[in-house]
Amino acid sequence: MDRATSPTTTLIGVLVVVFLLQVVVGLFGGSPDAFALAWPLTERPWTLLTSVLAHGGPLHLATNAIGLFVLGLVLERRTEPWRFYVFFFVVGAIAGGTEVAVGHVLGNEIPVLGASGAIFGLFGYVLAGNRLTDAIASRVAVSPRVAIVVVLGVALAITWLTRGRRVALIAHFTGLVLGLLAGRAHVLRRPGSTTARDGDCRRV
Repeated sequence: MDRATSPTTTLIGVLVVVFLLQVVVGLFGGSPDAFALAWPLTERPWTLLTSVLAHGGPLHLATNAIGLFVLGLVLERRTEPWRFYVFFFVVGAIAGGTEVAVGHVLGNEIPVLGASGAIFGLFGYVLAGNRLTDAIASRVAVSPRVAIVVVLGVALAITWLTRGRRVALIAHFTGLVLGLLAGRAHVLRRPGSTTARDGDCRRV
């Protein structure tokens, strides 16, 4: 795919522009949480999308941009740009919304921002939608319950490795689970392509 039309590099550019906009808003006395997602979700529904694009600082932006660059370039070759964008924003919005909802239930209502939920979705897709995973799944018959346990176990293990201060672990977990399920279903596959071709992705 032409890098000029790459959804990965386009999204990274948008992340940078939104971060600069955050800086400008802050310079004029705006709230740092203006783009963040907070409870109740219905109060500012547009933040389900803006929170995926906004970041808490240069390091936060850089780490997510690197993750998006590596994973995005792997997956965008196997899908269409519109599918890539929809997957990124839908997974990111659901991951952020789940983080905020769980925080509300637990009495820990902290605004959420960042693309990591969506990026974990891309990571889960790479893990579950490659040829090696397809080959193993075709040779090992397991019940749906066992498959669900495996998916949740893998997601929990990887999410635990990302734990840290003010890290949105629920968003990471949610994005990863959605990505794993989407990868097994090959939802990003181009119409007419084969499962084996779609799964021809490198492990990251």
